[in-house]
Amino acid sequence: MTMKLTALADVAGLAKTLPQADQAALEAARARQNSLTKPPGSLGRLEDLACFMASWRGLDRPTISRAQAVVFAGNHGICAQGVNPYPQAVTAQMVLNFQHGGAAINQLCRANGADLSVIALELDRPTADFTEGPAMTEAETLAAMQEGAAAVDLTADVLILGEMGIGNSTIAAAMAAALFGGEVAAWVGAGTGSDSDGMKRKIAAIEKGLARHTGLDAMGVLAALGGREQAAICGAVLAARAARIPVILDGFICTAAASALYSADKALLDHCLVGHCSAEPGHRKLLAALDKRAVLEFDMRLGEGSGAALALGILRAALECHNGMATFGEAGVSEA
Repeated sequence: MTMKLTALADVAGLAKTLPQADQAALEAARARQNSLTKPPGSLGRLEDLACFMASWRGLDRPTISRAQAVVFAGNHGICAQGVNPYPQAVTAQMVLNFQHGGAAINQLCRANGADLSVIALELDRPTADFTEGPAMTEAETLAAMQEGAAAVDLTADVLILGEMGIGNSTIAAAMAAALFGGEVAAWVGAGTGSDSDGMKRKIAAIEKGLARHTGLDAMGVLAALGGREQAAICGAVLAARAARIPVILDGFICTAAASALYSADKALLDHCLVGHCSAEPGHRKLLAALDKRAVLEFDMRLGEGSGAALALGILRAALECHNGMATFGEAGVSEA
């Protein structure tokens, strides 16, 4: 990332200095779409995706030579409240599984042509329990954001983001409730498989955390209620924006993390797609708050970046049509 963040308060002003969508490239891409051998608009959202890529890559015919996928992993003090049926050791175990190629995200990245890296963020030092105090200090939050930013390959044409962390569906619900309001229960889902008692513990922990941490701005919410992987996702999103790299966010947990940026300034997520609508009940509500429509809805709720990796295949297909189809003139086909 070209900027060096020294205070969370600086984030809200970044949209004014970061790159914007290239309107000339966007218009050129739209003109090309309307010249291809099809009725205008007949490829639906594939056309929109191609034009989106053009606007952020600054090219009327963008390609994906390199797709980067990054999964950030972190541990959370809120697990002390019994919000997850799995032990925190599973986070590190799953990181090893990613590294050995055995997880769903490995297969989906291979199938859709993405280079995967996994970054473990101080797994032996979980964040603080947000029912007792802020999950992270400002310094810890900034450090995780910088680590996320540093992970971005500036030669990538698109960035896929995912996460892993036992307890982080509770983190996501807490952040969403703090940023957008509403009943806590409406944001809470089963996560990795909480039963009804586990769901009650999640709701109670979040309500206690919200009562403790009031009057915060968006980045204050990230520090008080978030985790290192959430902060790293925010840093990666900002670094990608600085390099004009479009981002595909994954499901509920990843989107909730990036929502801190949206709440700081809506424009900070203009270069982001949401790969899929998660089966976690809070995600549909969150997408409505962000005014974003997911690329896919496949009833997935795994995390790991899995839905974003699957959406990459759709994005590639959109660009293949955009770049490979003949125009009416080239094909000698009469226009309407």
